[in-house]
Amino acid sequence: MSAVVVSIHVASESGARTRELTTAELLPGRGIVSDRHFDRPDMQPKDELTLIESEEIEALNSIASLDLEPAESRRNVVTRGVRLNDLVGKEFRIGNIRLLGIELCEPCAHLATLLARQGRLAALTPSELLRHMAHRAGLRAQILNAGYLKPGDHILAG
Repeated sequence: MSAVVVSIHVASESGARTRELTTAELLPGRGIVSDRHFDRPDMQPKDELTLIESEEIEALNSIASLDLEPAESRRNVVTRGVRLNDLVGKEFRIGNIRLLGIELCEPCAHLATLLARQGRLAALTPSELLRHMAHRAGLRAQILNAGYLKPGDHILAG
């Protein structure tokens, strides 16, 4: 099975609901056009793009009896068929865009708190959810060249 982009998500502001994009424009040093982090004055390379594996979302749903949708992960790009942890410190491509894996994108308390407030954490406490997702919540990546990304784009590691 080849590694691909499943979906792309942005939010207009911090805490806002994410929306799915059919095409995303990525710019080095700025992120995804229309995302809440786009063109932040304090933008760091690790903040330009976040990715998560659909397989990890599915595993969490199974273990914790959740129905978490990919957009609810708060990550920009949902992938399938690639182990993102293996891309830390490595250059890779998605479609025509070159990226550099900066660091793991560890889970944030915001998601756990939100799910708890909604009564959706029947099988886990918020802290148990965070422990389960540690080292499984995705990758932070730097955008190395401008381009467009869309679902179905192939991911080429190494």
